Amino acid sequence: MRSRAGIPPHAHPPILPICSMLLSELPTGALAHVAQLQTRSADLDEAALQRLAELGFLPGEPVQVVQRGPGGREPLAVMVGDALFALRLAEAVCIEVALDGAAKLAEGQA
Repeated sequence: MRSRAGIPPHAHPPILPICSMLLSELPTGALAHVAQLQTRSADLDEAALQRLAELGFLPGEPVQVVQRGPGGREPLAVMVGDALFALRLAEAVCIEVALDGAAKLAEGQA
């Protein structure tokens, strides 16, 4: 049995790809989840990444850029889980975030 669109009724809808970006690139107010921490700045070492992890920037944690400093620069006011932190851009470029397809579509419709 086929549906009107020619797709079998038990077929799953296509899975939308995950959009990933750096936290520093995440639009203000957009919701995402931490994907991974990775050294991408000469200013930060493994100890700095460990500190970010201890603050709660762990894979799977919800994250949102709440506000940016003067001129859209630093510091970034970032909500991770239930905590609010101020991050420098050097720290924010070390945090990769994932924006799921549903959230991406919702942004486009807003």
